Amino acid sequence: MYLLKFRKNLVEKIWGGKKFKTTLGFSLPTDELYGESWEVSCHPSGMSYVEDGEWAGKSLEELFEEFKGELVGKEIVEKYGEKFPLLIKYLDINDKLSVQVHPSDEYALRVEKEFGKSEVWYVMEASEDAKLILGLKKEVTPEIYKEKVENKDFSNLFNEVSVKKGDFIDVKPGVVHGTLEGSILICEIQQNSDTTYRIYDFDREVNGVKRELHLEKAMDVIEFGKDVSISSEATRIKRNVEGATIEELIKGEYFSIDRILVDGEYSDGTYKNFRVYSILDGEGTIIADKREYKVSKGDTYFVPANLVPKIIGKLEIIKSYI
Repeated sequence: MYLLKFRKNLVEKIWGGKKFKTTLGFSLPTDELYGESWEVSCHPSGMSYVEDGEWAGKSLEELFEEFKGELVGKEIVEKYGEKFPLLIKYLDINDKLSVQVHPSDEYALRVEKEFGKSEVWYVMEASEDAKLILGLKKEVTPEIYKEKVENKDFSNLFNEVSVKKGDFIDVKPGVVHGTLEGSILICEIQQNSDTTYRIYDFDREVNGVKRELHLEKAMDVIEFGKDVSISSEATRIKRNVEGATIEELIKGEYFSIDRILVDGEYSDGTYKNFRVYSILDGEGTIIADKREYKVSKGDTYFVPANLVPKIIGKLEIIKSYI
């Protein structure tokens, strides 16, 4: 087993921008607008393929099928069977992200035959005017919502929230969300699902056609009156360890997320299941199983189960694990 770096799977989006190139240093294949970079994925909509090493060219699906618990941890295989559980992306949102909602496991497995979509957003960069839609206004009942949407009246429905760099947002299934103003660069960690129910797309057209809405399914899964949890750097508890400062962003049912600020030499220890490091800033080296990996801003590394990574340098890392 060795640290895996996958090819970036870049996806053009009507709301995308150029920050993958200007901020994260990605090489973009065209001058089009890119909104998503699928960094770790075992989903058919955007499969990950190993970039280098002895497994170069192999898909995450192939490695998962071949090595199972040795790659991801026996506990993961026992819990999820043949389904790899996570999907990790970078999002460059430079225009309005459609107003949308995701289903729970119960609904998605029954209706879509795939996982539901619990996801979190870590705000890497945000313009001063960045504003999101997070949930519905408290006074909006199912009856009010249905009547207004049927009349194509989307005014006074959505809760608007200003966000800034360093904010962490827990977008649970059933929470209506989208972006409203400004630009925002996000590290997104989610369940392995590509199911999104679009409620409103600001009447935009792609090639002369408005994008499909999913109003009936959205109505089935919206949780009215549900609050959204947002933390900032100022509100989170920090834990100092040798060579690093650690913030626990979430310890959840589907995944746990830590923010690690490395300054010097930090050992992340051994762990029974896989981990994913999203490198948000800085540069340095990761040493694992006597191999050295140069890492820098915008990189993503998959750490197989039971490896012991030592991280050296000055780095901001989002660690995702189960």
